[in-house]
Amino acid sequence: MLRSFIRSALGPAAVVRAFLVCASALLPLNVGAQNNPQPILQLSSDAMDVAESTVLTGSAADERRATVALTRGTVRWRVSAESAGCERDFGAPPDHSGLAAFNTPHELQACSDRWFETRVVLPGNYHFTLTQERGTYRVSIVRATTAAAAPPRRQPPPVQCPVWSGHAVAIPVGDAFAEGQWVRDFYSGQRAQVNQGQVYITPAPESHGLVLLEAARAPAQTNTWENATVYMIMTDRFSNGDPSNDYPLGRRPDGADEIGTFHGGDIAGVIQHLDYLQALGVSAVWLTPLVEQVHGFVGGGTGDFPFYGYHGYWALDFTRLDPNFGTEEDLRALVSAAHARGIKVILDVVLNHVGYPTLADLQMQGIDVLKPGAATQLPPRWHDWTPGVGENWHSYGELIDWQSPQWDDWWGPEWVRADRPGYRRPGSGDLTMNLAGLPDFLTEDTTPKRLPPQLAGKADTGATELADATLMDYLIDWHVRWVREFGVDGFRADTVKHIELEHWVALKEAATAAHRAWHDENPQNPLPYEPFWMVAEVWAHGMFKDYYFDYGFDAIINFEYQERGGLQAAQCLPLAEPVFRAYADAVHSDPEFNGLTYLSSHDTRLFFAQYEDFALQKGAAAALLLLPGAVQIYYGDEVGRPHGAFGSDFHQGTRSPMLWELDEQREALLAHWQTLGQFRARHPAIGGGAHQKLSEQPYVFSRQTDTDAVVVAFVGYPQAQ
Repeated sequence: MLRSFIRSALGPAAVVRAFLVCASALLPLNVGAQNNPQPILQLSSDAMDVAESTVLTGSAADERRATVALTRGTVRWRVSAESAGCERDFGAPPDHSGLAAFNTPHELQACSDRWFETRVVLPGNYHFTLTQERGTYRVSIVRATTAAAAPPRRQPPPVQCPVWSGHAVAIPVGDAFAEGQWVRDFYSGQRAQVNQGQVYITPAPESHGLVLLEAARAPAQTNTWENATVYMIMTDRFSNGDPSNDYPLGRRPDGADEIGTFHGGDIAGVIQHLDYLQALGVSAVWLTPLVEQVHGFVGGGTGDFPFYGYHGYWALDFTRLDPNFGTEEDLRALVSAAHARGIKVILDVVLNHVGYPTLADLQMQGIDVLKPGAATQLPPRWHDWTPGVGENWHSYGELIDWQSPQWDDWWGPEWVRADRPGYRRPGSGDLTMNLAGLPDFLTEDTTPKRLPPQLAGKADTGATELADATLMDYLIDWHVRWVREFGVDGFRADTVKHIELEHWVALKEAATAAHRAWHDENPQNPLPYEPFWMVAEVWAHGMFKDYYFDYGFDAIINFEYQERGGLQAAQCLPLAEPVFRAYADAVHSDPEFNGLTYLSSHDTRLFFAQYEDFALQKGAAAALLLLPGAVQIYYGDEVGRPHGAFGSDFHQGTRSPMLWELDEQREALLAHWQTLGQFRARHPAIGGGAHQKLSEQPYVFSRQTDTDAVVVAFVGYPQAQ
């Protein structure tokens, strides 16, 4: 591996020199010279930030790059080598004048001791790229993206919240507990006897003002979907349980911020942390799609990073697991181990679209859609293409003839609509649009189909021809296989409004039958049978029942709480009362309605990252885990997972790696979430019970079903928050 070094000398002029070392065998300046020395990028300026290191990126034979942190000012630079002789000095040509601009290749002149000058206005990282073409050497300077930057921290609006004196508090219990009955505060373990309709409890100092009352001898309760605590995992970013599968299919890291690359998380990593999820009170784990993704990358954002299908929403083959995520044996082991802990498994399913075409897939499948002569501009393995000077990660598209008739060998015009010759063009409505430019399945087509060319020619696919099958028959069969053979318990249905509703009914009926059959064939399964569960993702939908529930769905994702209500509830729990009452009325009064409510998600933002306030994140635990209906924890909510690198695409930052090494502050935060999660798991009344406010100050409410009852009190914070 080639390495780069930074050498600095701080004198009165604060002059700093950085050296980029490039292997002469790959980038020679004088091929015929003996003991060919190394070319060096020299920078001389008091604008350089010496606290940063220089990074060497790229492995092409005719290109080398250094990344240098610069502050505002003028930087002087040239290329030379640690050798005698003017042929080793490459500087500005004699006719060069003025400042050397960014994003422009600047030709170097041999035997020149003149420095280029570049004015730095915006401090940050800058890429210096040295290229060689037919004996001519050029350097270009490009400002690096702000990929590692965090979103600006927000200050939540002030609210008035009660202050707790630190003494025992009288807590009314209404009719939730009988006179003389012993109750227990689940948080502190204190016991008290109901006297004149109330108990006296001193909240635990670490409880954030909460008292969680249950019967002292509360019988074991069966958790239900109505009270589900769903833990959403973006598998690639959660835990790497098997490093041997980190880079299959020619995939690789980008050597930069790794914004859109695979990070190594897999099913094995989820299995290793099931005890962690159980301790959090999780009743179901939702995994983003695990099926085989397109093998290569597309340009991410404005083209500043390579973007792979690490998230799972760019399918290539719905019948195979992506090797980055693991094997079918891993999935069986996950379902078995999760069920043994009382945890159900939900798979994310996508019936609306497939992944983009990538160089890797076009080459693998022999789809000849390159422009004439383009093959000579690609490496032998097309997937190894990287942007050159003046290019970005979108630029590979310039090598492709998007109007070639050979696109028939791709998914084919009988399967998807796309802006390709012979294909149906995308429309502007929900059912016919190319969402995010993705190839859109012709789900409205009811004519029998053969396998698409994409799969018919794929040696390892599990897809087979089905007699008189429509496109939707294939899609349903492929997805239901994961229920029929592996025993998964539910689907999170992606992009629901973009598919004709009757297809969701067909999917639900087929999955329900497969789920019932799997349980009948696996009587040793420790998890009691519950009907197959399906939750809909309908962008921007709120906590209300509409026609989607007539088409196979048991719940719908609730987008509105993150936008309205969640923050105030996290700041001061009494402010959640209107939401608690409305949600409880909706869920308790209608056994066929439920929502799945969240505070953070992969498609919107992270609650913690907005405020970076640990006290507020403790409040978020109560604001979420005491909600009526099903709730969703997004991986890392419980430990304050920070925003990650995102470049020009903000949402990439919401998929940062899970935190496993915790400091004391995060350990305390996790313990708080675990306590509330366990309390919720013990009591179906929290999610599905009737809600009654019992007191204004302290704020007290009860939740009750025919078989379960809890009382929750918020007495205020020990000091003003």
